[in-house]
Amino acid sequence: MGEPRTGVYPGTFDPVTNGHMDIISRATHVVDRLIIGVAVNAGKGPMFDVDERVEMVREQVAHMTSGDGQHIDVVPFDNLLMDFVNDLGAQLILRGLRAVSDFEYEFQMAGMNSRLNSEVETVFLMASERHQFIASRFVKEVALLGGDIGHFVPPLVQQRIVRRLGQPRHPARAVAGD
Repeated sequence: MGEPRTGVYPGTFDPVTNGHMDIISRATHVVDRLIIGVAVNAGKGPMFDVDERVEMVREQVAHMTSGDGQHIDVVPFDNLLMDFVNDLGAQLILRGLRAVSDFEYEFQMAGMNSRLNSEVETVFLMASERHQFIASRFVKEVALLGGDIGHFVPPLVQQRIVRRLGQPRHPARAVAGD
């Protein structure tokens, strides 16, 4: 048997969605050890800070194992992805694709990463059909406007979002006599 394959699934995970969980679940069949890298990405104006996002992902993967039965690691990072991957001794970067528009961006990123380190391969996993439309930014927008996000995120994540936002916003309603 060869060396165990270590893969990194990087992302902001703000918040972690059912789509992310689908990719994580399927990634465990591709690698022996899976490390989920939670990017700080303060420039994106995240709803949750990096420690909260790491905690949410850890809650969701606590029951899962990778291909060789190891627990999945969840690690924050704030440096260049290829430096993070090298520091971990990983051989693969795992990326989820939802649509053709994702592919163009991811293809360019994979090319850049390959130039930085040609020893690390990027593997694309297609999102399952029922998760192809889920994006964290849409989940946040729906939640901010008071919509039901229960189909898009795990229950514990939904609870955290509701707590963070407080009462959901609803369109103003005129009161009789106003």
